Order: sequence, then structure tokens, then C-alpha cells
Amino acid sequence: MSASLATVSYIGATILFILSLGGLSNQTTALRGNLYGMIGMSIAVLATVFGPKVSGFASYAWIIGAMVVGGGIGLYAARTVQMTQMPELVALMHSMVGLAAMLVGFATYIDTSIPLEGAEKAIHEMEIYIGILIGAVTFAGSVIAFGKLSGRIGGKTLLLPGRHFMNLGLLLVVIYFGREFLHADAATGMTPLIVMTIMALLFGVHMVMAIGGADMPVVVSMLNSYSGWAAAATGFMLSNDLLIVIGALVGSSGAILSYIMCNAMNRSFISVIAGGFGSTSAAPKAATGDAQPVGEVTPVNAAETAELLREAKSVVIVPGYGMAVAQAQHTVYEITKVLREKGVNVRFGIHPVAGRMPGHMNVLLAEAKVPYDIVFEMDELNDDFPTTDVAIVIGANDIVNPAAQDDPTSPIAGMPVLEVWKAKTSIVMKRSMASGYAGVDNPLFYKENNRMLFGDAKKMLDEVLTVLKAS
Repeated sequence: MSASLATVSYIGATILFILSLGGLSNQTTALRGNLYGMIGMSIAVLATVFGPKVSGFASYAWIIGAMVVGGGIGLYAARTVQMTQMPELVALMHSMVGLAAMLVGFATYIDTSIPLEGAEKAIHEMEIYIGILIGAVTFAGSVIAFGKLSGRIGGKTLLLPGRHFMNLGLLLVVIYFGREFLHADAATGMTPLIVMTIMALLFGVHMVMAIGGADMPVVVSMLNSYSGWAAAATGFMLSNDLLIVIGALVGSSGAILSYIMCNAMNRSFISVIAGGFGSTSAAPKAATGDAQPVGEVTPVNAAETAELLREAKSVVIVPGYGMAVAQAQHTVYEITKVLREKGVNVRFGIHPVAGRMPGHMNVLLAEAKVPYDIVFEMDELNDDFPTTDVAIVIGANDIVNPAAQDDPTSPIAGMPVLEVWKAKTSIVMKRSMASGYAGVDNPLFYKENNRMLFGDAKKMLDEVLTVLKAS
């Protein structure tokens, strides 16, 4: 393949990737967006493999071997990873992008086949240094995020004394050794590069360890942005225009998504990076002697829940991570079908940070074939709760917590939430009275119009479905 044909292929792939991002912005066009992305990636890979920079049997043998191994791992993951494991899988994939940027950076520095001098050499070495820096932070941060999301690492924040000064110190060390690297020769340049890599890895670990469980959806989108910039840096190192453009697209879209997520939590991006919000191991406030919601919990069983749903004319379902863990989305859809057949107006309310990653609940509902036209964002639905007969919350806590509006001292004060307590009756499905991922008590549980349906979400919903069908 000639260089001009490869360039044209790259332009076509870029257009397809842009169309892919546009398609992924809406549920109804997401399938088409994914298709555009797959076609674009296929064109990009083929144009690179058969382009002018690759030649010789040995090169193709290595490439084919790598594609077989990588494709096999991807196929295995696609077949075995559950939908509930998608957040940690996404984080793990981000780490691979960071690792690739690191390895390409070191390989590019070691490669002396193209001699460079003067300003060209300085620019190339700066590309290598920044590329490895971004890649190391992305790799280490994504590995820690994977550990937190998969439960291998506790969600409790690690707030070291003077952590901000520590981060500042790491930054100064990185700048100093960057100067040393640019002034070093080929024999001594590896030392500052290795020192910077170690500092960047430590910073990535420390940064994500300091971020609490409630902020993990933002962390996933933030690392998505980092992985994009790491890919762009790799493109600069390899003089690959496609990698630069696509990396910039991913990096900027991830940054915009992070900004949207932060707005949905009434948090600034800097406060998320600074850490300290949310812990999976937080004790209930009653145990610490602090103020706690006052009132009595009113439990309800599956038959009573079915009766409330049967008599309702308007129902709003708010899914949370508990639905994902129980894999109850298919039962939820069956209940939705039964209610709609009875003339009940059923809608779903989605909070931007529900679950463990952006769009987590939307993906689960789409998997269960829930119609897109009855799935609404929080802002589209909040005003309708006062006219809603039943609002049923499935495994969500922080996104329906009235303390965000009523308690200015709450850690989630000011965070926009779904106002389910304004419905005639709200039903919260939980395994226990434990606090949510942010470790914050929820006064909703004690309100007079709220009912608690305890137990595994799928088991309880199966019982509700059985009663509804029997009636």
C-alpha cells in the first residue's frame, strides 16, 4: 500500500471515528456508532499493517502473532465478562493504553536508526518524555481503579498527611528530571527517564487511592480522557497522524464527560482529583454518635409491592448498582411489560452517576430491551415525581438521598438527586440498611411515604412479577 493510499485510509478512519462518537451520544444511534467505530478501526489497522512502514516476513509474523493473541484475549473477555464487571473492564483497558504509551516511549528512545539533531532532537525527546509521563499516570491510576471497582482494593480514601505537598514535590521532581533528560546524551538519558517513570507511577497510584467510592464514575471518565492523551502522545512519538487525531478526540470527549459528571454531582474536577469523598467502609453515623435520620423504617414484602404497582397509574423506576449486581434488569423489563399492558405509565429515571461508570444503567437497560423512549435523564423526570403514584428504587442510595438538598453539612450537599420522596409512595429495594457507596446515611428510608423491600433485587422482583402475573 502506497503512502498516499494509507493517508486516505487514515482520513476515512478518522471520519468514521467522529461519526462513532456522534452515534454514541444517543441510545437510539449507539448501535450504529459502535458499527462505525469497528469499521474505522479495521481500516486503520489494515492501513497500518499494509502501509509503507511495515515490510518483511518477520514483521508480518510478529504482527499477526500479536493480533491473534490480543484478539483471543478480547474474544474471551467479551464472552465471559458480565455486565456488572464492565466498569472494572473499562478501567483495565485504559491501563493497557497507558502501558502501550510507556513501552512505545522507551522503545522510541532506544531506537537510534533515525539520527536527529538540534531542535528536532529536543522536540522528539520532549514527545517521548511527556508520552511516558502520561502513559505511566494512566497505567498506574487505571490499575488502582480496576482494583477498587472489582473489590480487590477497598474503596476507602487514602488521605496521606500533606498529600498535596507530596504531589507538588513529585511534579517538581518530574520537571527537574525532564530538564536533565533533555540535556543528557544517549548513554545517560535513560536514568532520568526511569526516575520520572517511577514518580509518575507513584503519582497515578496516590491520585486514585485518594479518590473515594462516590467519585469512581468520574474517575472512569477521567482515566478515559487520560488514555486518549496517552494515545495522542504515542502518535507524536511514532509520527502517526491518525493516533494523534483519535487520541485527541478520545481525550477531549473524556474530559467533557468528566466535566458533565462533576456537574451532576455538584463537584469541581479539582475537588475530585484532590480526593476525600466517599468510602465503601464508612460506618453508619449511628455508630459514631453523630446525627442520624430520625424515624422508623416501614418494611414491605413482594406481594404488597405488587399491589401498590397494580393500583398505580404512574410508576417511575430508578435503577442503581444493586440492580447490576443482582442482574435483575431482565426481570425489571418483564415487570415493565406487564404494567404497561395494564395501562400503567412506566418510566425509568437515570442519574448521570448511577452505577460505577458513565452510562452504566443505560447499558443494562438496553441489554434487557427496555424501550429507549421510556428511559429519561434526571433533569427530564424530576418535575414529574409529585404526580407519580409509585417510585421504586432498585439498589440505589446516594442518587436519591434527600440530604443532598436538606442537609448543608452532608458530604453530598448540593448534589442533584432524583426526588423520589415526592412521589405518593416510594419503595427502596436494598439488601440491608447499610449506607451507599459514598458512606452517607439516607433519610429517605425513614420517610412516612417510603417502604423498604429488603432482599436480593432479582429474587424480590421475581416474586413481584409472579404476583402481578397471577392477578
